[in-house]
Amino acid sequence: MDKKTDFGFKEVPWHEKQNKVNAVFHSVANKYDFMNDLMSFGVHRLWKRFTIGLSGIRRGQRVLDLAGGTGDLAKQIATLVGSTGEVVLGDINDSMLQEGRARLDNAGLLGNIHYVQANAESLPFPDNHFDCVTIAFGLRNVTDKDKALASIYRVIKPGGRLLVLEFSKPHDFIKPLYDIYSFKALPLMGKLVAKDADSYRYLAESIRKHPDQETLKSMMIQASFSNVEYFNLSAGIVALHRGFKF
Repeated sequence: MDKKTDFGFKEVPWHEKQNKVNAVFHSVANKYDFMNDLMSFGVHRLWKRFTIGLSGIRRGQRVLDLAGGTGDLAKQIATLVGSTGEVVLGDINDSMLQEGRARLDNAGLLGNIHYVQANAESLPFPDNHFDCVTIAFGLRNVTDKDKALASIYRVIKPGGRLLVLEFSKPHDFIKPLYDIYSFKALPLMGKLVAKDADSYRYLAESIRKHPDQETLKSMMIQASFSNVEYFNLSAGIVALHRGFKF
C-alpha cells in the first residue's frame, strides 16, 4: 500500500504531494508577491528582515535561499555578500523560479545570483558548500521534511547555519481570531484577487499541518544541527528557527 501524507487537511499518496504542491504554486506565481503583502498587511517584510538580521551573512559568503520563490530574501542577501559572494536562489517550482529571476533581473541583480531548480530533499550541491541556507515559507510544502533537513545539513559548511522562517503555532489568545482569518478571509482574498480560492485554502490548511515550534526544533536537532533555537514573531503566527553545523 502506498504511503500517505498530508496535502492540507486531505491525505494523498506520498508520491503525489509534490505534484499537487507544484500545481498550487504554478497557479499563484504571478500574484504571489501582491498576495503576500495583502494577506500579511506587509508584515512578511518585517519577518524577512528579522531573518536577515539573525543570519550572520557577511561579504564574500556563499548562501542558498531555498524555496526562494520570487526572491525577497535573495535580493537582500545579494547585497550583503557583495560581488565577491554568491547567492543561489533554489526552488522546485519552475513558475516561481521564473518570477524570481525576472524580478531580480529587473532590479539589476545580475552578477552574483544563480538560479537552480532543486528539490530540498536531494539538493544538487557538494558537501560543505554553503555558509548559510535560508528557507522562508517553504518547508511546510516539502513531503519529507526530515530528508530535506538532512540534505540541507549536508551542503552547509562546518560553522555554517540554517534559518527556517515558517508559519507556526500562534499563542492561545490570538488563535480564535487567526482561525477565522485563515479559513474565511484567505480563501476569499484568493478568490477575488488571484481567482483561486482553493490554493489559499490549501495555504491555511498546510499551516495547521506543519510541525509546531518545539517539534521543528526537535527535527532540526535530529538532523544534527546544534544550538537550535527559535524566535516567535507576531505572537507565534510565524517562527524563525536557527541551527548551526559544527
